[in-house]
Amino acid sequence: MHGQSMNFLFPNDVHIMWSLMIVLYPYITGLVAGAFIVGSLYHVFGRTELKPVSRLAMVASLSFLLVATLPLLAHLGHPERALNIVITPHFTSAMSAFGLIYAMYLALVVLEIWLIFRKEIVELAQRSTGPARAILKVVSLGVYDISEKAREVDHRVVKVLAALGIPAACILHGYVGFMFGSVKANAFWSTPLMPIIFLFSAVTSGIAMIIVLYETLTVVGGRKISGDCLQSLAGYLWLFATLTVTLEILEIVTLSYAQDEEWLVVGPLIKDKIAFSFIGIQMVFGSLIPFIMLAIIVTMKRYLTAGMRNVMTFVAASILLIQVFAMRWNVVIGGQIFSKSGIGFRENYVPELGSREGVAAALLIFIIPFVIMSVFNHFLPLAVEDGDTPAESH
Repeated sequence: MHGQSMNFLFPNDVHIMWSLMIVLYPYITGLVAGAFIVGSLYHVFGRTELKPVSRLAMVASLSFLLVATLPLLAHLGHPERALNIVITPHFTSAMSAFGLIYAMYLALVVLEIWLIFRKEIVELAQRSTGPARAILKVVSLGVYDISEKAREVDHRVVKVLAALGIPAACILHGYVGFMFGSVKANAFWSTPLMPIIFLFSAVTSGIAMIIVLYETLTVVGGRKISGDCLQSLAGYLWLFATLTVTLEILEIVTLSYAQDEEWLVVGPLIKDKIAFSFIGIQMVFGSLIPFIMLAIIVTMKRYLTAGMRNVMTFVAASILLIQVFAMRWNVVIGGQIFSKSGIGFRENYVPELGSREGVAAALLIFIIPFVIMSVFNHFLPLAVEDGDTPAESH
């Protein structure tokens, strides 16, 4: 009888409550923060080699930010109540704090993008007629001065906003790691490293997404890929991917070496229940392979042709996007596989295809940011040419 009880789960402990949408949510917010950091490297730190992706990074951050709450709304039983966390905030609630952080960060990013594209908005308004002209005049907020002096002022304001946005982006995604790390009853989540791991992996996924978008849009648009820009992005990607994986490994090794009661749960979880997704996908395929590829790109660039570098960087970035998603999956789903009582494990979670929180809904939400970027690019081109306005140069 005692042997049978080892696999017993309480009735309310049988089902995975946080499903695919709660995996997608931190993944999208990570892309928001990571893409913003890329844009800030140019606007704040003067990394002029990143100029070709400066606008793309900012618009990508906004596009993913606009849909960041959709996975949560799809998961909620009453999504119409979501605004209550902003209207009636409770300052001891982490979720309520997120609502305020999200609103402030959204306002900051929208204002920064408006300043970056203000010259193009005014020029487009002057060329347009009818309703389009009226709408663009409203978007321009009645500010039509696009002289060199005015653009220099715009640039200084953009630099200040981008500087403020860096800690805001870190808080936005670090909060997600805090949400998991503060769950004391879960041995797999309750670690001070959780917010840091989430933050570094967010920057990794953001840089990887910008690389994939930049190479794709440049090739489709018939333009030449900037070697300096891609080489710099590959270096940053290698750095943050290395930091992320190192922290993840250190966390597991520390638990394994300590051999305390937490390892009695986490050990079998990693070795058995999520072995394929954690060891196979996240660590070997998702971490080791791109690490080697990026190390070659960064340390042996003189021996690589431009075509080889472009392909290797694209492949490594694509794999790292999978790796970060696998990390989110293993944390969110893996952390729910073992019983809250510490006795027994659930069956592995398999998402449905067509439910409200299924694969189809998740793919639809993930596609929306790319549609937003496509529409934005139709009116205000994301590609930055060498002869762009002085306000965008350093």
